[in-house]
Amino acid sequence: MTTPTTDSETVKQSRAVERLIAGQTTSDGAGVKLTRVLTQDLQRRLDPFLMLDAFGSDDPDDYIAGFPDHPHRGFETVTYMIAGRMRHRDSAGHEGLLEGGGVQWMTAGRGVIHSEIPQQADGVMEGFQLWLNLPARDKMMAPWYRDFKAADLPRFVTGQGVAVTVIAGSSHGVTGAVTRDATAPLYLDLHLPAGTSFDQILPVGHNAFVYVYRGQISIAGQTVPAQRMALLANEAQADGVAMLAGANARVLLIAGQPLKEPIAQHGPFVMNTQQELHQAVRDMREGRLGEFAP
Repeated sequence: MTTPTTDSETVKQSRAVERLIAGQTTSDGAGVKLTRVLTQDLQRRLDPFLMLDAFGSDDPDDYIAGFPDHPHRGFETVTYMIAGRMRHRDSAGHEGLLEGGGVQWMTAGRGVIHSEIPQQADGVMEGFQLWLNLPARDKMMAPWYRDFKAADLPRFVTGQGVAVTVIAGSSHGVTGAVTRDATAPLYLDLHLPAGTSFDQILPVGHNAFVYVYRGQISIAGQTVPAQRMALLANEAQADGVAMLAGANARVLLIAGQPLKEPIAQHGPFVMNTQQELHQAVRDMREGRLGEFAP
């Protein structure tokens, strides 16, 4: 749904690019090829975000096996499909078909076992999966899940013609599909025509990054090419981020309020202590993941 907006944001001083990150080529699930853009060594710097994977191929051998049954506990997953179709099923009884332009938001909480299997034999499969941490108080909450079709996601177009999809948080007076009090995530997909600019106000204390998946942009004089993540500096004098597209560009802008809590991770389990991790592994082995109340 496209929302008319006259609420503009003007950044007085943009955050600078602290560094550019290329990501790591890897595979996950049953051999799906992807790029891990936000890796484990960046978790504390980009708290509350734990991981960002970018996947995209027109070769079915790169994605057709998908992600068979696997567990999660202690965080949220946000899957944004640019192209293709993926079937989701989980142990909490949720099932949905994620299609191009849609978003799947899943809160693993105390635990789910789910699968994500492509529903196509050819064509392009492209998208992103973001892992968002949960605060300690919510890590053992009941699982939650929702599919948003492309038409359900709030959108607006700026006066310069920048098309904005607001997956989470709010931008230029438009509230996104999902909001979270503890982490206050902002998740925008920006399509910038050549020569246009986009400003987004960001709270000083929030960690933020940009991922360019088409074209290139510049931020505070720094060029950010395609397939690069720009980690944005936390500067007290900066009130947001301003970007300029020299050519047509497509960009993810992601920011959030850090939890400032210990992070203990073992694969698909993200808790606060090693003891909690050991319990998660035991629950998984004994078939009790997600089956009990905290």
